[in-house]
Amino acid sequence: MDLFLSTLMESMLSGAIFFLLVGVFIGIIVGSIPGLNATMAVAILVPVTFGFDSVSAILLLVGVYVGGISGGLVASTLLGIPGTPSSVATTFDAYPMTKNGEPVRALGIGIIATLVGGLIGGVFLITSSVTISQFAVRLGPPQFFSLVFFAILLISVLSRGNMIKGFTSGLLGVAIALVGFSPIDGSARLTFGISQLNSGVSLVAVIMGLFAISQILSDIEKGDLKTKTSLKIKGIGISISETFANMWNMIRSSLIGVGFGVLPGLGAGASNLVAYAQAKQTSKNKKNFGKGAPEGIYASESSNNAALGGALIPLLSLGIPGDTVTAILLGGFMIHGIQPGPMLFTSNPDIVYVVFIGFFLSIIAVFALQLLGMRLFPKILMIPNHYLFSIILMLTVVGVYADNYLIFDVWLMVLLGVVGLILMKNNFPFAPLILGFVLGPIGEDYLRRGLMQYGNIFTMLNDPISIILVSTALIVFFYSLYSEVKNMRSATN
Repeated sequence: MDLFLSTLMESMLSGAIFFLLVGVFIGIIVGSIPGLNATMAVAILVPVTFGFDSVSAILLLVGVYVGGISGGLVASTLLGIPGTPSSVATTFDAYPMTKNGEPVRALGIGIIATLVGGLIGGVFLITSSVTISQFAVRLGPPQFFSLVFFAILLISVLSRGNMIKGFTSGLLGVAIALVGFSPIDGSARLTFGISQLNSGVSLVAVIMGLFAISQILSDIEKGDLKTKTSLKIKGIGISISETFANMWNMIRSSLIGVGFGVLPGLGAGASNLVAYAQAKQTSKNKKNFGKGAPEGIYASESSNNAALGGALIPLLSLGIPGDTVTAILLGGFMIHGIQPGPMLFTSNPDIVYVVFIGFFLSIIAVFALQLLGMRLFPKILMIPNHYLFSIILMLTVVGVYADNYLIFDVWLMVLLGVVGLILMKNNFPFAPLILGFVLGPIGEDYLRRGLMQYGNIFTMLNDPISIILVSTALIVFFYSLYSEVKNMRSATN
C-alpha cells in the first residue's frame, strides 16, 4: 500500500499525470472520428514516447488506449457510425434515440455505463490479474473454439423475430471473413484472383461501409431532413433511479467484458455484441431494442470499457496481449525496458502500480471530459446534411486508406456500403454480420488447431468446459427457434 501511494504521489508531483490527460483527450478525439481507432492512435504515439521517462510514457499510452475506446460512443450516438469496432452495438439503440430527438440522454447513458464498466474492469485488473490469467492460459483450442461457437450462436438471440434473415446476415459476415489466405495452411480463398484480397477484408472497411456509407446513402435517398434535437435536459438526461434499475445489466455486461478481454483475440470488439445480445435476451421489453432502448446502450458501453481492464490482465501477468491495442502497448513497454510477465510483479512493482493508477485515472478523466462535452457534441447535428455528409465521407476515406494504405480498401468500402443499403432496405440486421465477421476467423483458427491436435471434433470437445459451452449454445439456439416458430403459428391463427 505504501508503494502504491508513493507511486501515485510521485506521478502527480512529476507532472506525468499531464501526459495521461493529453493521452485521454487525444484518444477521445480519435475514437470519435469514423475510420480512426485506438489502435491507430497508440501506434502513432509509441515512437513519440522515445524521449519520455517510463512513467510518463506508460501513462500517455494507457490514456490513449482508454480514451480511444471510450470515444467511440460519440460517433455511434450522433452519427450511427461506430467510432471504434468496440462500439458497434452502441449504434443499435443510441443512434435511434438520437433520431428520436434525445442525443444528450443517449450520451448520458453511455457516459454512466462507461464509468461503471471501466471501474469494474479496473477492480478486476487489480485484484485478479494473476489468478484470471493463470486460468486463461490453461485454456486450449477446444475451449476457445467452444467459446467462439457459443458467441456466434447468440446470433439467434440478436435475430429473434426473423432468424432466417439474421442467420443469413451472420453467414454473410463469416463468408466475408473467409476471404484471403486461410490460417495454418495459407491457401487463398474467395480472392477471385485479386491480389489485394490475399490479406483479407479490412475490418475498418467493413464497418465504415456498412455503417457510414450505407447510412449516408440512405439519408440522401430520404432527403435533407433534420432531426429535431432537444438539448434542454437537466443534468445528464437520466435519473438516479433509472441508473440503479440498470445496475445489474451493467454489472453483468461488465463481467462479460472482463471475460472476453482476458481471452486473447476476443476483447471489446466481441464483448459489446455479446453483452448486447444478453441484455436483449433478458429484457422484458425486447421489442424496444433497435428503436432506442436504454438497456442496449448500458450493456454495450459497460462491456467494452470493462474489456479494457480485462485485456490488460494477461498483458501484465503473462506478457500476452489480450487484443491488438495491447499488443502495441506491449511494444511500447519493451521500448522502455519493461518486460511484462510474471516477474514484473516482483521486479518492477512500481510499474505495475503506474498501470493501475493510470487506468483508473483515465476512466475518471474520460468521464469528466465526456460530461463537459456532452452538450457540445450534439451540435454536430445542427450542421446541414450536405456539409456533414461531405465531412463524414472525407474522414471515412482517410481512415480506411490509413488502415492499410490501399486505395482498393476505399473502393471495397463503397461496395460494402451499397451492400449495406440493400440489406438495410430488406431489414437484414447488421449485428449478426459483424459478429460473424469478427469471430469467424478466430473460431476457424482454433477449430483447425484443435483438429490437428485431437483428430476429430468429438474427441476435441470432450472436456467439461467445452461440453458446457456447446450444450448451452445449442439449448439457446433451439429454444430461440422454438419460440420463433411458436410466435409465427400464433400470428397466423
